Amino acid sequence: MTDTSHLRYLRLTDHLVGFYDGRVAGHTIEDNWIDDGALSLGICSYALIDGDEAIVYDTHVSVGHALKIRRTVEKLGAKKITVVLSHWHLDHVAGTEAFADCAIIANHRTADLMAQHKPAIEAGTHLGPPAINPLILPTQVFDGQIHLHCGGLHLDLIEMNIHSRDATVIRLPREGILLAGDTLEDTITYVAEPDALRTHLDELDRLNAMDFETIFPNHGDPAIIENGGYRKTLIRATQQYVRTLLRCASDAALREKPLAELIAGPLQAGWISYFAPYEAVHRSNLAAVLAEPALQ
Repeated sequence: MTDTSHLRYLRLTDHLVGFYDGRVAGHTIEDNWIDDGALSLGICSYALIDGDEAIVYDTHVSVGHALKIRRTVEKLGAKKITVVLSHWHLDHVAGTEAFADCAIIANHRTADLMAQHKPAIEAGTHLGPPAINPLILPTQVFDGQIHLHCGGLHLDLIEMNIHSRDATVIRLPREGILLAGDTLEDTITYVAEPDALRTHLDELDRLNAMDFETIFPNHGDPAIIENGGYRKTLIRATQQYVRTLLRCASDAALREKPLAELIAGPLQAGWISYFAPYEAVHRSNLAAVLAEPALQ
C-alpha cells in the first residue's frame, strides 16, 4: 500500500484546502508512476467546501490518499461530495474507488480515455504497476464548459487542451481563483502530447484571457501554494518554455543548454521556482519533441 504519512493538509482560503504529498527529503524514489511521475515532483489535490457540500478536485495517487482526503473533508462538515477530474492521467484518478458512491464529473474526453484504458490500468500494465483496481469511471460528463454550485460557491468547469487533450480546469469567478490541474506546472510543464504543443500555446492564450488572479496547480512548490498560490505570470513562463522546446527541435546548440539557463528570465522574475528533479522532466520533454515527426 502507498505510504500516506507525508500527506499534508493545506488551508488555503476560507473554502479551499489542499492535500499535498511529495518533495520529501530522504524519500527513496522508486521506478514507478507514483514516485517518478508524481511524488518526486510533489502533487496536490484540492477540495472546495461550503456548508455540507464539497467538491474534490482529483483523487490523488492512491486510494489511501483519497480516503484521507475524504475523511478530512467530512470532518470539515461535508455530507455531499462531488469529484471533478482534471484529466485521465493515473496520479489524478488513482483514488476514485474512495469516492465510488459520489458523483464523479469529467469532460467527455477524460471519460472516453479512462474507459479505453481501464483494462490496462486495472491490470497494472498501463505505465506499469501499481494497478488501479477498480478504476471508477465518471458518472457525469460534459463538453466545453459547465457551471456548478457548491453551497454558495460558483464554479466554472472549463475544458482545455493543455498538457493533455482532455484537461479540465476549475475557475471560481467571484474569488478570482483558478484550479489548474496539470495545465500549469512549476518548475516546467511535462510534455505528454508533443504533437499538440502549438495547440497548447493557443490554449494558454485562451486561459490567460480568463478573469482570475490566483492559480493553484497540482504540481508546484508547496510553500508557494500554501502562501497564496501563483500569479498569471505562471502562464507566461509556461509559454516561454514551450516555445523554447519547439526551437530545440531545430537548434542543436539550444538543446545542450541547462534548464536553468533556458528558463533564466522567469526564474529571475520570480514567476517560477527551480526544483532540481525537473531536470529529468526537461530531458524527457526534449526526447519527446525530437521524436515527434510533426515538429521536425
